[in-house]
Amino acid sequence: MTLAVLEWFLQFEVVEGAVRTATGPAGLGIIATYSFLIAFVLPLPSEVVLATPLNLGLPYWAELGLIVLVSGLGKAAGSVFAFHIGQEAKESGPVIRFLRRSRFDVVEWSESKTVQIAQKWGYVGLGLALCVPGFPDTISIYAFTVLEEDYGKFALATFAGSVGRLLVTISFGVAAFAII
Repeated sequence: MTLAVLEWFLQFEVVEGAVRTATGPAGLGIIATYSFLIAFVLPLPSEVVLATPLNLGLPYWAELGLIVLVSGLGKAAGSVFAFHIGQEAKESGPVIRFLRRSRFDVVEWSESKTVQIAQKWGYVGLGLALCVPGFPDTISIYAFTVLEEDYGKFALATFAGSVGRLLVTISFGVAAFAII
C-alpha cells in the first residue's frame, strides 16, 4: 500500500471520527455535512451517524429521531447536488467517453444493473436501493442521476431511502440486542 493510499484512508477515519464524537447542536451540523458529502463524494456508509452522542439533554429516542431526520435531509440535499452533476454529465460527451475508457466501465455497469432497477421501479427502486445498510450510497445515487430528470422526486426518494436505511440499521441493532 502506498503512502498516498494510506493517507487517503486515514482522512476517512478522521471524518468518521468527527461524526462519532460530535455533540450538541454543532453535532447536528456535522451529521448534516457528513450526510451531504457521502451522497456525492465520500464512499462511506451512512450508518456511522447513529453512533453520534449528541447529548442534547433529550430522551435517547428523540435524539435518535433527530439524527435520522438531519441525516436524511443532508443526504437528500447532497443527492440533489449529485443529481445536478449527473444531469450535466449526461449532456457532456467527454465525461461519458472518459467513463467508458476508465478501468472500471462505470457506464456499462450502471446500464446493466442499476438501469434495470430504475426502469422497472423508478424512484421507488432508488429509495429501496438506498435502504441497503453498509453499501456506499454514492454508487446508487450517481447511477440513478443519469436516468431521471425530476429534482423533487429524486430528493424525496433519496430522503426516504436514507431514513429507511437508518431505520433498518436501528431495527437490526434492536433485534441483535434482544437476542443477547
